[in-house]
Amino acid sequence: MQLAEATPHAAPRVPVRPREYLTFRLGAEEYGIDILKVQEIRGYEQPTRIANAPEFIKGVVNLRGVIVPILDLRLRFGLGSAEYNSFTVVIILNVRNRVVGIVVDSVSDVLELPPDSVREAPEMSSVVDSGHILGLGILAERMLILVDIERLIMSPDMAIIG
Repeated sequence: MQLAEATPHAAPRVPVRPREYLTFRLGAEEYGIDILKVQEIRGYEQPTRIANAPEFIKGVVNLRGVIVPILDLRLRFGLGSAEYNSFTVVIILNVRNRVVGIVVDSVSDVLELPPDSVREAPEMSSVVDSGHILGLGILAERMLILVDIERLIMSPDMAIIG
């Protein structure tokens, strides 16, 4: 992905050409992640819990012979626990050839955002490290928090990938 050059103190990178994002909800907020990182979308199934794992790691599932860690983004972002229902889904991601699932409240759609629809996120204290936010996508009356899902998944505090 081509990115605008950043000054040493600039906010996270903003894409310079149209990108497609899978959008999903966590509570009242709508988020977007690069569609190219998405392998599939599945209904929620109770994972097998792993002892001593952080609370946001719900456990693992066997996906066609691949053991996949399942992370609850609502818990990871400090948004409180969710009620798992028929709308709850797991987005299966392929990040640097590692398969990981993220639990979200619901999936909305796939949107293409031109570069002029993406704004830098303002600097503020947040439960999501600003290094994991690509920017804010503005489309009509919608505002999406665009998450750098690879950077988030690869971060050491996720305890997923060494």
